[in-house]
Amino acid sequence: MKNLKIIFFAMILITCQAFGQLKPVQYKDGNQVLNGFKINPTKKSNQNPGILILPAWKGIDKLSKDTAESLSKLGYYAFIADIYGEGNYPKDNAEAGKIAGFYKNDFLAYQKRISLALQQLIDAGANPDNIVIIGYCFGGTGALEAARGHLNVKGIVSFHGGLGKDAARPTESIKAKVLVCHGADDPYESKEEITAFQQEMRDSKADWQMIYYANAVHSFTNPESGTDNSKGAAYNEVAAKRSFEHFKLFLNEVLKK
Repeated sequence: MKNLKIIFFAMILITCQAFGQLKPVQYKDGNQVLNGFKINPTKKSNQNPGILILPAWKGIDKLSKDTAESLSKLGYYAFIADIYGEGNYPKDNAEAGKIAGFYKNDFLAYQKRISLALQQLIDAGANPDNIVIIGYCFGGTGALEAARGHLNVKGIVSFHGGLGKDAARPTESIKAKVLVCHGADDPYESKEEITAFQQEMRDSKADWQMIYYANAVHSFTNPESGTDNSKGAAYNEVAAKRSFEHFKLFLNEVLKK
């Protein structure tokens, strides 16, 4: 009887560890070591929907981890991608701008790192045909690149992400559904770039939507951004909550659960 109790409690412990707990995952791009995080849904479903999270320009942060935990509670597998890799994590904004700029210019390298992380999400248990990619700021740019690169995902969501692409790049069809959550007062996206992006969506025959949030600037979902809009990047609680609700509506439409 005592042994049965031990086995019972061991099974409970294993179950608690398996579901709803963020765990580090090491993977590689060639010789480059990458360090992501995975989390399983607190309650599994037959459809095993998955969300790949692309962090902002400083790499994996509290926002991306909090988002992963929230998605786990909603019934999704989640994986946080490491785009930069060991030895390349930025120490300040200047370094973050430099390395993020590299991947914005070399979009094929960015798409490859996203693809590698996508495979980690699938390996963790997500259905490869039932996935959405989301991203914040620099990660929002990555989500759009996933759509442009024809990755096998049902949809992508960009939260205050960079929208532009080199005008010399051809515009191809986009099959993934697209949701862009954008601060109405974001100073980092010009009217010209927004207009060009929207025309790209039309030309690509994408199923897209772009939602603007009043009094919101760049990085409006991140509480660590402060609340001073004059700095160009600031947290806006109302916009953050509204955008997450729009995000959940999108998931309910796009993914099977």
